[in-house]
Amino acid sequence: SSTIIDTTLDLFLLILSHLAFDFALFFLRDDLAQLPFLTMCIKESLRLHPPVTVISRCCTQDIVLPDGRVIPKGVICLISIFGTHHNPSVWPDPEVYNPFRFDPENIKERSPLAFIPFSAGPRNCIGQTFAMTEMKVVLALTLLRFRVLPDEEEPRRKPELILRAEGGLWLRVEPLSAGPQ
Repeated sequence: SSTIIDTTLDLFLLILSHLAFDFALFFLRDDLAQLPFLTMCIKESLRLHPPVTVISRCCTQDIVLPDGRVIPKGVICLISIFGTHHNPSVWPDPEVYNPFRFDPENIKERSPLAFIPFSAGPRNCIGQTFAMTEMKVVLALTLLRFRVLPDEEEPRRKPELILRAEGGLWLRVEPLSAGPQ
């Protein structure tokens, strides 16, 4: 789907722009069944650039806010995934790409609702496991075989329902070896 493609391209761009090490060597040391570091990179990319920026939900009961105001049952609320993922009280330096935010030691104290790229609860994205698996496989196999370089210019984002880069995201891809790919 286009959201997986957009997210995977964002992920390439973020990893390449902020990390400097040999991914092939890293994968050889990593548990190939789980790829925990790659998972952390994907989650941080989804935090910075969630594929869907806002969702709506209908309140099934009255909700009392901390300041005493009430959101009545039946009201449709918009939830900003982008705003949630860029909230500096939850995410220090929210514009900085830091995959270690998702290290198991660092997520213990954070609410599970602070990171909701696929929504949450009974109406979350039914394709999230497939999407995460597909991004892991594509990214792992690509980085094992190719050197991927980001474009020199920072992409401009188009604020739509699905977050996209204006004009697309451009990457340079070079084989790691002269052998068959």
